[in-house]
Amino acid sequence: MTKIIVVASALALACSVGPTLAADLPSTKSAPAFAPPLAPPPIWTGFYVGLNAGYTWSNSDAVAQSYWDTDAAGLGANALIGNFPSAINASVDGFIGGGQIGYNAQVSDKFLWGLEADIQGLASSGGSATSVGPAAYTTLSRGIDYIGTARGRLGYLITPTVLAYATGGLAYGQTNLTASYFGAPAITAADTYSDLRIGYAVGGGLEWLFLPGWSAKVEYLYYDLGTASTPGAAYAYTSALGAQISGAQSTTRFDGHIARAGLNYHFDWFKPAPIVAKF
Repeated sequence: MTKIIVVASALALACSVGPTLAADLPSTKSAPAFAPPLAPPPIWTGFYVGLNAGYTWSNSDAVAQSYWDTDAAGLGANALIGNFPSAINASVDGFIGGGQIGYNAQVSDKFLWGLEADIQGLASSGGSATSVGPAAYTTLSRGIDYIGTARGRLGYLITPTVLAYATGGLAYGQTNLTASYFGAPAITAADTYSDLRIGYAVGGGLEWLFLPGWSAKVEYLYYDLGTASTPGAAYAYTSALGAQISGAQSTTRFDGHIARAGLNYHFDWFKPAPIVAKF
């Protein structure tokens, strides 16, 4: 009986010590994989500056001509018999390039609003044309020296780094228009208009934040600087009825399209400071 009690006690002790010893043995399971923290999403908020280049072409090419006369030998009388035209087409197109400055405010992970101002010079933007009649001819030129805008932007983030946006606001540009008239027997007259015009611009584009602080964009704008008229050309002559006067005036609309690409540098003045963990 004593032997049975001793054996039972030994077995109980072995069962209690075994798991304890096993717990101290090295584990054969692999350590859990380390998952690095995800990079924070790009933040678009802040100021930016950049350059752009592209092409522009006019939407309205026609220049309407109107005439008046007090007798039958001036500009108006010659227009009636087809020596001077009722309209001439002269396009305004060419390469365009300049710079922009703006500010974005990202209001959520999907939306932002912004403001942008730009100015561009136009190369070879002037259009010229000549209309020849039976006994007279007309030369005409028109153009835009530079064009700028001040617009609002409303954007949607397709991905954290790709922005689609609509834009619209004020447009301004230095415009010019010149017409000259020559005909028999001695008609010579000229008319010139040059002025800074203000209108509007609307459009949209895509912008890609391809590196921290750097983005590239493609953009389309339609601009409209309104309709302008020259002061009027005058030609004085003498007929059998005495001293006479005649005149001509040119009218056109300065509107068109801009397709361009741009590169922006974004300042990080408003980006949040990194969070440093303390232990």
